[in-house]
Amino acid sequence: MKTFETIMVPLAFSSFSRELARYAAGLADLTGSARLLFVNVINERDVEAVERISSFGYDVDGNEYVNSLEQERVAALEKMLAQIDLPRERMKLIITVGRPADSLLKIALREQVDLIVMGVKAKGEFFSHALTGSVAEKLFRRSPVPILSYRSKKIAEELRKHIRS
Repeated sequence: MKTFETIMVPLAFSSFSRELARYAAGLADLTGSARLLFVNVINERDVEAVERISSFGYDVDGNEYVNSLEQERVAALEKMLAQIDLPRERMKLIITVGRPADSLLKIALREQVDLIVMGVKAKGEFFSHALTGSVAEKLFRRSPVPILSYRSKKIAEELRKHIRS
């Protein structure tokens, strides 16, 4: 079996991102992975919306928006990483602007990722198909590398409640 030298963890900074990061770090430690990549994609659609607003004469700047988001996300991730028991030199942060699924796939190839660990988010109390239309579903369909689908404790409990015997 191939070892996982590089594990990629897409983070959207949702309420369970910290739990996902800890899980991935534990997996990296358990498997002896050399690198753990935390990746966040600033959706280009949002940047385009800011630029469109600017074109109407409002005092907003697309570059300033991206720089501000990058600073916020780096600070949030640094705080998260400080709570993870894994040497810092084994962890890397990548923040980019683009279409989330496409960007994540390109990064996975460029960084020679062996495994992607990602979570799914519940949309509402219960969802009939957790991944429909989401970045996660696109990655599951198109990724050339294995993906481990992590469920937070809260989502796992919700799913357990809705399994019919």
